[in-house]
Amino acid sequence: MATSTRRAAVVYNPIKVDIDALREVVAMVEGQANWEETLWFETTVDDPGVGQTREAVAHGASVIMAAGGDGTVRCVAEGLHGTDARLALLPSGTGNLLARNLDLTLDNLEHSVGAAFFGKDRPIDLGLLEAEREDGSRDKFVFVVMAGVGLDAQMIANTNPELKKKVGWLAYVDAIARSLRGNHRLRMRFSVDDSPSRAMSAHTVLIGNCGSLPGNILLLPEAAVDDGIFDVVALRPKGLVGWVQIWVKIVWENGVLRRTQVGRKLLSYTKEVRTLRYMKGSTFVARLSRPEEFELDGDEFGKAVAFKASVEPGGLVVRVPANA
Repeated sequence: MATSTRRAAVVYNPIKVDIDALREVVAMVEGQANWEETLWFETTVDDPGVGQTREAVAHGASVIMAAGGDGTVRCVAEGLHGTDARLALLPSGTGNLLARNLDLTLDNLEHSVGAAFFGKDRPIDLGLLEAEREDGSRDKFVFVVMAGVGLDAQMIANTNPELKKKVGWLAYVDAIARSLRGNHRLRMRFSVDDSPSRAMSAHTVLIGNCGSLPGNILLLPEAAVDDGIFDVVALRPKGLVGWVQIWVKIVWENGVLRRTQVGRKLLSYTKEVRTLRYMKGSTFVARLSRPEEFELDGDEFGKAVAFKASVEPGGLVVRVPANA
């Protein structure tokens, strides 16, 4: 049974949250749970959530509610890394990718807040990424959904923020078109789980802790948030036909056929396409032929000349509904 010695905190993005409505719901549920008064921390451009989360933990919060988009969730997860505090998701924004992959409610604030106070713990894997910059410096980050280098990172870098505010994920269509004009390909040497280094050319490489994207797109059909490994995919199309093959594989086969028993049987008769290369492992190390844009959970982080992604099994504990 919850006691009055427990305390939660909310780390919120003021642009994406109706703060008055959120405060009202949190006050009601914390009273029902008999917890201490919730702490509140607003994100800023200079610190989108990492520092606020660490401050909340330092003040005794055992559950940190992330109220914002995928960027806010990633920052809260990074602030929680190495602590015993739990992450609770209050979905907002255009993606909500971790909430989608955990099959959580996206549009019921009372239900989401209730899970923070009355739910149960679910350990999931945490992605760790170390990036080497062109000047030789190194930066470390965490991610909960996906890391990417190549076309998808260029797409995010090219996305018009004002357009995204107005039309959400449709803004990426414009960004994809602009990113494809250069027909840019990555060239790298990579290794999975200390295997011998190999060369690869691709438009984009995605390292996934989760597999589902908005729009019913199942990019990594075998990815699981708690299996202790990454699912990696390299997109290597050559011309229009290659892009059509990728579309059929991801949108039709993964997004439609895999969701039914009959569809999965039909998949047993299909062939893998060379335009998509799937891999699995707990570490993925790559050195690029030149500095390339990379992204984590849908946010750009500049350019890197090399990176190492690794899994921390059970490295993040998420609050989910008690009946989940």
